[in-house]
Amino acid sequence: MLIGSHRLKNNLVLAPMAGVTDQPFRLLCRELGAGLVISEMVTSNPALFLTRKTQLRLKNKGEPEPRAVQIAGAVPKQMAEAAVFNVQQGAEIIDINMGCPAKKVCNLMAGSALLRDEPLVADILESVVNAVSIPVTLKIRTGWNKENRNALNIAKIAESSGIQALTVHGRTRACAFTGVAEHETAGEIKARVNIPVIANGDITTPEVAAEILNTYGVDGIMIGRAAQGNPWIFREISHFLETGETLESPSSLEVSHTLIRHIQHLHRFYGEVQGVRIARKHIAWYCKQQHNANAFRAVINRVEKSDEQIDVIKNYFEGQQALAA
Repeated sequence: MLIGSHRLKNNLVLAPMAGVTDQPFRLLCRELGAGLVISEMVTSNPALFLTRKTQLRLKNKGEPEPRAVQIAGAVPKQMAEAAVFNVQQGAEIIDINMGCPAKKVCNLMAGSALLRDEPLVADILESVVNAVSIPVTLKIRTGWNKENRNALNIAKIAESSGIQALTVHGRTRACAFTGVAEHETAGEIKARVNIPVIANGDITTPEVAAEILNTYGVDGIMIGRAAQGNPWIFREISHFLETGETLESPSSLEVSHTLIRHIQHLHRFYGEVQGVRIARKHIAWYCKQQHNANAFRAVINRVEKSDEQIDVIKNYFEGQQALAA
């Protein structure tokens, strides 16, 4: 898949997820087969650029190209300045968030709230595209609610504004993450515009990914929640699309080795105190399919030291391997 001048190794994209797609997780998903990974959402408010939270979200040194950063906001001039700032920090693709349904984002008239104001959408997109020389992409939902589904209008605005690729999450703003995502809208948009269209929402297996690509003719798929605790999903989808064969799920040994590497990277990236706390949700995701997962989480969530956290994980998975023997 081509985005601007960047030719991706495949058409599998890791969705930007606040509190999840930090550098340790992005690198892991790249390693396991994602063709493109996108940063956590970064604010366009310049007053927050130098906060620890934003600075950590901006870290991309050493990551494979192209490095993609998602920005969010509702003021065209600020969004343009945020794009320039992120290019200076190493971004090679700017992604604009008009898909987030979170109240704290929409209450600022950012994220998917922008879909209600098509002239403002055009102003933001044109301002950002004109401010930088790198490709700019856009993520949207199908509309504000079921009665106001204007994704096709937004797609046409995006194409005329110079957007290089469009991701469509198959729910409205009002749906949040409830119900089942639909991809007919993404397929309709693909038939009506000449830029890459990426489908997002409830793509949880290789078979579902292949069906969406084949049925709706979209250029790529974006994986979000299905990658939490399962970064192997990119490897599995890629293999299925290439061969039509299903890979075996990772062994308990591979899960444990990958989890420990991931957690150790989180400890280094955030420091011990924050790293241990952030690691807890990832540990829960990785282990939800293992035996005695609830009891294990009760133990691991009380651990405060990084070395102890790793030791508890090792002991737990030694028990899993013994059960499987």
